[in-house]
Amino acid sequence: MGAMFRSEQMDLVQLLIQPEAAYSSLAELGELGIAQFRDLNADVNVFQRKYTSEIRRCEEMARKVAVIRRELTKDEVTTPDLSDNIPRTPNSREIIDLEAALEKTENEIMELSENSHALLQNFMELTELKNVLENTQGFFSDKSAAQNLEATGGEPGASDNKPLGFVAGVIPRERIIGFERMLWRVSRGNVFLRQAPIDKPLTDPRTGDEIYKIVFVAFFQGEQLKSRVKKICSG
Repeated sequence: MGAMFRSEQMDLVQLLIQPEAAYSSLAELGELGIAQFRDLNADVNVFQRKYTSEIRRCEEMARKVAVIRRELTKDEVTTPDLSDNIPRTPNSREIIDLEAALEKTENEIMELSENSHALLQNFMELTELKNVLENTQGFFSDKSAAQNLEATGGEPGASDNKPLGFVAGVIPRERIIGFERMLWRVSRGNVFLRQAPIDKPLTDPRTGDEIYKIVFVAFFQGEQLKSRVKKICSG
């Protein structure tokens, strides 16, 4: 339309168009790409202008298209390239149909996305439980937990014949040091912690990032330590 440093010569014109023909007329001018519009209502509040609701509908449709495109890109779904065959401006009836189609497509994609997240979350929880069962078998056959608690004296007033309690679970690898320190401070060294890293990283169902976690088992003796350890693990 213009040169690199200077635009083409332009004329200022004024068009008087009937309201029912305004949309189709401006659509044709937009297809030509040779018109630039001036705002003659700069002092009018945006909520008091005409066609505000139509503009908001277009913005909402653009948002839905962006959501659909993001989900397609995330799932690596290829879409046809229409840069060489851009469709013309739709008429009012086609916009209504397009709006309904986008609404339906967005709802279906969001429902599928939520179901996928729920399945991935369930899969991650079951994988964590599987690793807990596999990695803690050796912990219970090892007598070092009882020996360590006997060395520290256990909980004051606890009976020697009282069985050991335990809490097992998984925790992100970067939080294990702080978790171990917290248990040590709360129990005053009367909790024996065993841990084993999970070899394969887990996938976060929301972000898709890989998470490295560690299986742990905390052995203790007494009801007071039981409530303290469970409170720390649940937090």
